[in-house]
Amino acid sequence: MRCTILQPGYLPWLGFFNQMALSDCFVFFDDVQFDRRGWRNRNRIKTPNGPIWLTVPVVQHGKFDQDLRDTMIDTSQNWARKHIRSIEFSYRNAPFFNLYFAQLSTVLNERFDRLIDLDDRLIALQMDWLNLRNVRTFQSSELAVTETDKTGRLVEICRVLGATEYISGPLCRNYLDLEQFARAGIRVFLHNYTHPAYPQLYGDFVPYMAAIDLVMNCGPESAAFLGDSSALVDFRSMGSAD
Repeated sequence: MRCTILQPGYLPWLGFFNQMALSDCFVFFDDVQFDRRGWRNRNRIKTPNGPIWLTVPVVQHGKFDQDLRDTMIDTSQNWARKHIRSIEFSYRNAPFFNLYFAQLSTVLNERFDRLIDLDDRLIALQMDWLNLRNVRTFQSSELAVTETDKTGRLVEICRVLGATEYISGPLCRNYLDLEQFARAGIRVFLHNYTHPAYPQLYGDFVPYMAAIDLVMNCGPESAAFLGDSSALVDFRSMGSAD
């Protein structure tokens, strides 16, 4: 069984969903430190004037070491209305806007206090759109993992779920101890994703947008653009991770 362990993001990009498509189980890494400059509460969409950021405001005063699962949305700001308006303005002329916009705006209009709950809800919606309904999802905080070592935690999560293969992100070579995986009998793959081009509004193709850019433009055919297992590189074929 193949497992991926990633922090959830706000309206993630295609590479996130490609890893999911290549996995039997997908673990949302929610009990790690919130990255203030990461992708947990923001992403980009393409507008007639170029890419723009959609950022969910969060409460951080005096909590710079807070876990992702403890990060609260700043509900004093009307961010959802702004995001819905930006998405509508950017994609109202997209071929499949009418198929998805109502569902997306309904979720964004829901009341969320925790960022993790918003991210998870939007990811679940897009999993349905991208035909990823058979992937089992888990929260790392619910798996009773006690290991504190960075690689050790990943290995223990795989063990708890019975995974024999693990997909790692491209930056893992900076910290991953492959020997720990080898001793546990877990095969490690590097996710080396090449972003596909697809029909897109507003001139030249711009990659690395939120996945809703693909969905609004390609509709039910979007899953075909996620890519296949060619994105995976077996670490055994690469020699040392150093």
